[in-house]
Amino acid sequence: MQLSNEEEDYNLSLSKFESMLKTNKVLFFDSEEFEEIILHYLDTGKAALAKKALKLALDQHPKSTGLKLVQVEMLVYDDKLDIAEKLLNELYAIEPNNEEIYIQKANIYSKRDQHGKAVELLKIALQYTDDYADVYNLIGMEYLFMDNLEAAKESFIKCLEEDIEDQSALYNVVYCFEFLDQNEEAITYLDNYIEKNPYSEIAWHQKGRLHYGLKDYEKAIHAFEYATLIDEEFLGAFMEKAKALERLGKYDEAIESYNRTIELDDATSYALLRIGKCHEKLGNKILALKFYNETVHEDPLLDKGWIAITDFYLREQNFQKALFYVKKALEIDNQNRLYWKRYATINKQMNFFEEAEFGYRKAVEFGDTELDTWLFWVDILQFLGEFESAIHTLLQAADYFPEENEIEYRLAGLYFMIQDNRKAKFHLSNALRLNFDNYILIEDLFPVVWTKKMVQNYIEKHKKQ
Repeated sequence: MQLSNEEEDYNLSLSKFESMLKTNKVLFFDSEEFEEIILHYLDTGKAALAKKALKLALDQHPKSTGLKLVQVEMLVYDDKLDIAEKLLNELYAIEPNNEEIYIQKANIYSKRDQHGKAVELLKIALQYTDDYADVYNLIGMEYLFMDNLEAAKESFIKCLEEDIEDQSALYNVVYCFEFLDQNEEAITYLDNYIEKNPYSEIAWHQKGRLHYGLKDYEKAIHAFEYATLIDEEFLGAFMEKAKALERLGKYDEAIESYNRTIELDDATSYALLRIGKCHEKLGNKILALKFYNETVHEDPLLDKGWIAITDFYLREQNFQKALFYVKKALEIDNQNRLYWKRYATINKQMNFFEEAEFGYRKAVEFGDTELDTWLFWVDILQFLGEFESAIHTLLQAADYFPEENEIEYRLAGLYFMIQDNRKAKFHLSNALRLNFDNYILIEDLFPVVWTKKMVQNYIEKHKKQ
């Protein structure tokens, strides 16, 4: 690839400077060369070399405003804000129309969390700058810090009007639209942007993302395809396209798109997992399991990989293997209510009731408030003869489901089991009121209670009302 004259000069300056450091010979550089060298070292995180270059630069060009502004930037970088501010005030007295002075002052105010003052200074910088795009971008960032997303959006839009190729501003303007829940408006904006800059793969990709968020998967795929036509190595667009294809049930095409991401980069556990899911949807069970195993081999700490294998064996009703793999997932994330519920369900299927009870208890402890979780847990407690614990659990569940007949029937049955007939009748009355036809639950779950004449009479009496 041919380098431009500017790039060649820049590389020569850098080589010349590094050669000087090795030989300890002092060579002359003009102030702009020094500025580029210092900023290069700052950008690459080599602060010590940047400081060394700055010292040499100021020795050779003690009156250079540009170098002193670079010095300010380094002082701000080191959080020496008061010294930086003092130096800026000195520079302001010499060059009050230098936009960089206002930009650096704004940077200091920003560091002090005085973002409103930073914006004021940046607006003054607009009066003197030739690089409007950069200043509008900085203003947008300050508004983001203030959580003023509407003003930030407008600033990033102005930045793009000045420099249509500014990718960070494009990402930021879409972020603002999304945060403000203006997805449709964002798509309209991107449509207008694409008319002016049709070969922006970023714009097409962001448009696809927005359509995906609105569940308009066909349009999302269309946009992602444009992004990948412009940039054939756009990994993110291939990944998003695959997800949209999967949503539409186009599993073969989704696999092809996921495979493209693997061709472009090392296989990711996410891509392998999704390929496995697609194969399972297509009925390719052996291939699905192969990719699930590759997923956990690629990333043994990816709990979703172990859960995918768990669910695979659950569907196959191979509960012993499902139990082995759900334990693997729980070793990684032992506070996941969904994993504990699977653990409980598997143990219940294998008649390991104490383990199942423990699993349902942990699921609820970690936030599972689904009705079936409470009921499965209670039914196991009852099976284990822990009637008092079952009642206590049902009363907790009633806080979430105050008018649920299945809870009331169970409370009635359990109170009858512990001979508390007064409470039993109260809950049976509630249950019959809520859903009379479901009294069959008493017969199914509490056959001993069902045979009581008192219970039969109570149900019959309620039936006549």
